Amino acid sequence: MALPREAIGIPMVRRVLGDSLRSLHVTETCVSDILLAVSEACGNAVRHGGPANRYQVEAAIGYGRCDVRVIDGGHGQVRLPDRYPSSDVENGRGILIMQAVVDELSFDAAPGRGTTVHLRKRLDLDEEAVPARSRQLASV
Repeated sequence: MALPREAIGIPMVRRVLGDSLRSLHVTETCVSDILLAVSEACGNAVRHGGPANRYQVEAAIGYGRCDVRVIDGGHGQVRLPDRYPSSDVENGRGILIMQAVVDELSFDAAPGRGTTVHLRKRLDLDEEAVPARSRQLASV
């Protein structure tokens, strides 16, 4: 999806990805973790992805995992915090939150090329609700 660099697009990303995961009977806890991380990555693209006026979200579900890439056209800088900031600081928690809820988090940042945030999480399926066909689609 190509989106304007405005916060209004984030709920659309959450809806499309969340509905896709739920249709495959991914557990609600797993869906929530993925959507939290994607929301943080999209929020960073909206706040820091300039001068470009758009950003992209690419998602792939299969092989028992969900891979999401959030790509912006910003200055290509990522500062990795080593701990949560103090409670009186408003920003700086997003990357740590993403790390806490996904299995793999990586960044490709280059000046003039922008930043790509890659999120990967193994899918936990609700085995009782999963028809055989959905189980096959989630693992292929």
